[in-house]
Amino acid sequence: MTPLDWLALVHPVLMILFVYPVVGATIRLGILVRERRLGIHPLPPTVGEEHTAHGRWLTSAVVLLVLIALAVVLLGAPGGLGLLVAAPRRLGGLLLLVAVAMGGVLALWRPQRSSARALLALLAWGALLILVAQPEVRQLGSNPFGGLGWGSHALSGVLLCGLLLFSMAAAPDTLRWPRMRRLHQLAGLVTGLLLAVQAITGARDLLALPLRR
Repeated sequence: MTPLDWLALVHPVLMILFVYPVVGATIRLGILVRERRLGIHPLPPTVGEEHTAHGRWLTSAVVLLVLIALAVVLLGAPGGLGLLVAAPRRLGGLLLLVAVAMGGVLALWRPQRSSARALLALLAWGALLILVAQPEVRQLGSNPFGGLGWGSHALSGVLLCGLLLFSMAAAPDTLRWPRMRRLHQLAGLVTGLLLAVQAITGARDLLALPLRR
């Protein structure tokens, strides 16, 4: 196996070993937060803090692993690193997008105003959208509203990142605004469905790879 092959394994392996278990814990804590708010069970207030902390780790991990997967695709394209080095402006632009995506997520860990959190989430998601739109990124469909587009691991993955970034940015406001709380819950439901789509399309794409002997 080449170093690029090993790097390609980071995305699926850590998604299975880290992300999906954290997803389960985050969902469970979210249910406990709701039960505490409704007075169903006498739970400590730290449940909400733990739910928020798990959501931060989940969002940060998913964005990082998506960036690693996109790097593998770009480097694994015909010419790979050679073409990127030959175009320093494009390489610099791609690295800047990576920095904006990851920097936006990390900045959301710090207390911010609602407007600042919304801007950071949009910047991070916008950077991911531009990276996924690169010609080297293989997609089943370029039209996100078409049937093939929704079967694309890349497109559903970047939509998943957008929902996670929204949930992370909106988390502090869910205590004050019931409407934001309902949007947060809706985003969590769609996120769960997209994680199932990611598991299916990711396994499908791995099966489609040519076997090496």
